[in-house]
Amino acid sequence: MTAGGRPAEPEVIWSRPQRAGRGPRPAHSRDSIAAEAVRIADAEGIEAVSMRRVAAGIGAGTMSLYNYVPRKEDLYELMVDAVSGEYALSAPAGDWRADMLALARQTRDLMHRHPWLPRLLSPVHGFSPNALRYLEHSLDCLAPLDVPDAEKLELIAAVNGAVATYVAGELALAERARSLPWSEAQEQGVRTAWLGSRLATGQYPRLAAAVTGGGPVTGPVPGAGLDMAAVFDRSVSRLLGAWGA
Repeated sequence: MTAGGRPAEPEVIWSRPQRAGRGPRPAHSRDSIAAEAVRIADAEGIEAVSMRRVAAGIGAGTMSLYNYVPRKEDLYELMVDAVSGEYALSAPAGDWRADMLALARQTRDLMHRHPWLPRLLSPVHGFSPNALRYLEHSLDCLAPLDVPDAEKLELIAAVNGAVATYVAGELALAERARSLPWSEAQEQGVRTAWLGSRLATGQYPRLAAAVTGGGPVTGPVPGAGLDMAAVFDRSVSRLLGAWGA
């Protein structure tokens, strides 16, 4: 162990005691540290999370925080685990595709509540207590699927990757809309009108048919008010449909 409680060799944060070293009962807990870090990230973004900010938020010195959390990467892992505890993992209904879609919807909601989450997801943060709980539940949902268990883990990873990518796009669009000097509706109106004018030339017949449903291109292309939740459900359902066919 190095000065300040930092480990001299790699270790898993979950294998450490709540606080390194001897002395009185710890004044803080991992839960309170994670909660403060999540609060900062939710309000200001992941870039605002630092050991100094978290320490100040819980009323601790920055160096003393390292006795509880040796590295910033460990802090990130605590954050991911904390929000992963928000899943409502009820008993599977028995239809594995429906159960996995319901779980994917929860993941999407979770990422919208915590927009920083997709950036922290990686195999490094995949085996915390709540992540293991999530994986066990996912495998329980997939019990009716007749494929090897290793392939079930691949499916879980594929679904989570698809959800993270989808939500990242949603978050990027929302961030861009907030930065516009005019309303999103005005922006969408101008763009769809221009696209409609291009499709009306007849140069892109397949794209025009796909966008308009086969009808004539007579004005702005429909696009505003798209039901993103329905699009999400269809996207995940297509992915799930490729398994166990």
